[in-house]
Amino acid sequence: MTRSVGDESQVRLTPPENAAIIAALLKAEAQEKQQIRRVTWVQTLVTVVASGAAWGFGAAPQFAIAVLSGGGVSVLNGALLAWRMSRANQRTAHDAHLQLRLLYFYAIERFLVVVASLGLSMALLKLPLAVLGGFVLGQAVLITARLFLRIKTEDSE
Repeated sequence: MTRSVGDESQVRLTPPENAAIIAALLKAEAQEKQQIRRVTWVQTLVTVVASGAAWGFGAAPQFAIAVLSGGGVSVLNGALLAWRMSRANQRTAHDAHLQLRLLYFYAIERFLVVVASLGLSMALLKLPLAVLGGFVLGQAVLITARLFLRIKTEDSE
C-alpha cells in the first residue's frame, strides 16, 4: 500500500505495533542497565588488581592506596553515571527541555564530583601521578569495557 506525502499525518501505529515498540524499548533499557552494572564491576576489579599489582611489585603501600583511590574516583564516576541514567529513565520524556536541562545538570554534577574527589585524593595522599594513573586506568576500562560488552550484547541477539 502506498501513501502520499500528505497522508503521513493520518498514519498511526496500531496497538500491536505499539506493544512491539514498547517491548523493544524495555528490553534495550534492561540490557543497558545490565551493561552498566557489568562495566562498573569490571572497573572495580581492574582497579583492585592494579593496586594489588603495584603493591606486589614492591611499591609503597601509600602508592598502592593512591592508585586504588584514583581508580575509585573512576568507579564513582561510572556509578554516578549509571544512577543518573536510571533516574532519567524514570521520568517521562514528554518535555524535551527538561530532559536537556537534566542532561547538562548531570554532566556538570559528575564533572564536579570527579574534580573534587581527585583533588581531595591528591591532597591527602600527596601522590598526584599515582592518583591520576589510577583514574586514567579506570576511565580506560570504562571505555573499553563498554565497547566490548556492547559488541557481545549485539552479537548475542
